[in-house]
Amino acid sequence: MAINYTVQADVVDITADTPGAEDAFLVDTNVWYWLTYSRASQSARPPADYQTSNYPIYTKAALGAGARIFQSGLSLAELTHLIEKAEREIYEVANGQIGTKEYRHNLPAERARMFAEVQAACGLVTILAEPLTVTIDAPTANAALNRLQTEKVDGYDLFILESMRSHGVVQVITDDGDFATVPCIQVFTANRNVIRAARAQRRLITR
Repeated sequence: MAINYTVQADVVDITADTPGAEDAFLVDTNVWYWLTYSRASQSARPPADYQTSNYPIYTKAALGAGARIFQSGLSLAELTHLIEKAEREIYEVANGQIGTKEYRHNLPAERARMFAEVQAACGLVTILAEPLTVTIDAPTANAALNRLQTEKVDGYDLFILESMRSHGVVQVITDDGDFATVPCIQVFTANRNVIRAARAQRRLITR
């Protein structure tokens, strides 16, 4: 079934945009995953070619141009989860299905491999990007949960958006179409479905 995005963000096609020193981007978890995890293409659901090419190219171009690049600690948590899941799936190809808990507790050599991948990926993220801190206190939690009524994003993204708001960051590099439903931000993407929807709804901008 096609996804019916109600686009409220301004959307920029990264394949037709050049980042500059004046930009300040929050890089979403999915982009960090393709940029930093060495075995992403071996997972059960490997990324599309455009995901492993366009996003790293654009993010590196932003870094090269002197743009500010940010990461969220919540993205590090989500990235760790994604890498553990992918490592388990890669193991299952050769060894058969195994539950998440069994994989985590019963296979010390695999655990060590997974830890090395997480350490390398998260280490690279923290080198390349400045942290956007967020204190998950009652006001932050309430503000994040209030977004759930109008903005169709997941739990991680609710709090990532709050960290962006509190730091005045409005630009996000992401393949996640959910961000396009958020007003007052700019979504930099190569997701063709999002770009088509933004064009049809007159939310696609050229800089």
